[in-house]
Amino acid sequence: MKAETLMKITGADFYTGVPDSQLKALCNCLMNTYGIDKKHHIIAANEGNCTALAAGYHLATGKVPVVYMQNSGQGNIINPVASLLNDKVYAIPMIFVIGWRGEPGIHDEPQHIYQGEVTVKLMEDMDIRTFIISKDTTDEEAAAAMEDFRKLLSQGKQVAFIVRKGALKYDEPVEYKNSNTMLREEIIQHIADAAGEDPIVSTTGKASRELFETRTAREQSHKYDFLTVGSMGHSSSIALGVALNKPEKRIWCIDGDGAVLMHMGSMAVLGANAPENLIHVVINNGAHETVGGMPTVASSVDVVAIAKACGYPNAVSVDSFEALDRELEAAKSRHQLSLIEVKCSIGARDDLGRPTTTALENKENFMKFLAE
Repeated sequence: MKAETLMKITGADFYTGVPDSQLKALCNCLMNTYGIDKKHHIIAANEGNCTALAAGYHLATGKVPVVYMQNSGQGNIINPVASLLNDKVYAIPMIFVIGWRGEPGIHDEPQHIYQGEVTVKLMEDMDIRTFIISKDTTDEEAAAAMEDFRKLLSQGKQVAFIVRKGALKYDEPVEYKNSNTMLREEIIQHIADAAGEDPIVSTTGKASRELFETRTAREQSHKYDFLTVGSMGHSSSIALGVALNKPEKRIWCIDGDGAVLMHMGSMAVLGANAPENLIHVVINNGAHETVGGMPTVASSVDVVAIAKACGYPNAVSVDSFEALDRELEAAKSRHQLSLIEVKCSIGARDDLGRPTTTALENKENFMKFLAE
């Protein structure tokens, strides 16, 4: 099915969400159709955020909005769905479009397996009627499902299109780029050099994949690194938990701008606890690059000012390798919580691999290393 056909079938003129590689066709279609537009399309910080935003749109207009996301974001919508949207509360109608990662029987990464198993059940448990879009779903079948959905929407209920891998297509190209020059993989290599044998907690997506590839290329052990392959937005909190309980070790967190935005409240908790042994590096390319490159709002956000306001005693921004190396060494020597924002370009190697160890092996090796 063409993404533009699905948009026409929903009949909606306002979309908000968090980008997903499974929904790349829809995301690209939205960018070519609307771009980032306050009246028609807003990329939110997390899925709960966009659900509440869509609720506000309905309150103001009486129209039914569309919220798009990867199924990994279902956990973030459960609270607003149950305590805000539900017809026993405010009865706010909403259409969800959900990319189905980890669908049973389809090979996927470990962080998607269980989420994929419970995707449809979670929606059913939340009293949300679903329709699954596959490669062979016809336009007529989707339109008929939407007609059934309209009856439920008129009762203040919510509905969901669950989109299987490859079910949506969009033929027009979209280019995502910025003016920064530093490549993320090289940034990670510089961080690994500075960290030496210190533990590193890295965020989900290509950053963890590039850290894994860096260790492999250098024939270094992977025991130093905890790869947060799922749970987007939580790697800095994981790093905080490690740092507070291993005060004798210097802990590094490699984070991304989309992840920081997703659960920015964690920065306030980090600043309040201010562990002297934690260095928080935020690689900011202003994009959800791992899932296609759609923009985040981080390009217009002062990450350094936010960190300082949250209580980080040290926070700087760099846009060159010379400045990065200088600030990495300064952070190592000062023994205070530090944040380094690194301005990064959009792009990665086409042949970028994935971790060849399992998530369980990663955890066990990292814990053994911490215990040494």
